[in-house]
Amino acid sequence: QVRLVESGGGLVQAGGSLRLSCAASGRTFVHLGWFRQAPGKEREFVSSISWSGGSTDYADSVKGRFTISRDNVKNTVYLQMNSLKPEDTAVYYCASELIAGMGYTYWGQGTQVTVSS
Repeated sequence: QVRLVESGGGLVQAGGSLRLSCAASGRTFVHLGWFRQAPGKEREFVSSISWSGGSTDYADSVKGRFTISRDNVKNTVYLQMNSLKPEDTAVYYCASELIAGMGYTYWGQGTQVTVSS
């Protein structure tokens, strides 16, 4: 079983920054990803990182503003979010992919990010 616990959400003004954390425990995994879901919208991919090599991927909407990183000792993934925009407002979820190509099967409870204009 994999347990993912997000933290770090909150209310911030446009242009501000937040850092989200995802503490993982349980089985090992190939990728950890961040997704978000805004009210009335479908959940969308934000960013991911491979646990072994550290390769990263970003949605076009956050490239250049968000940075994903990992701490293998603490089993924690971070999402540094800079230059936040009101359209970044959403519940942010951490998810894990245990086997490459199998999809994200374990999800955290989510953390709310609200960006005011």
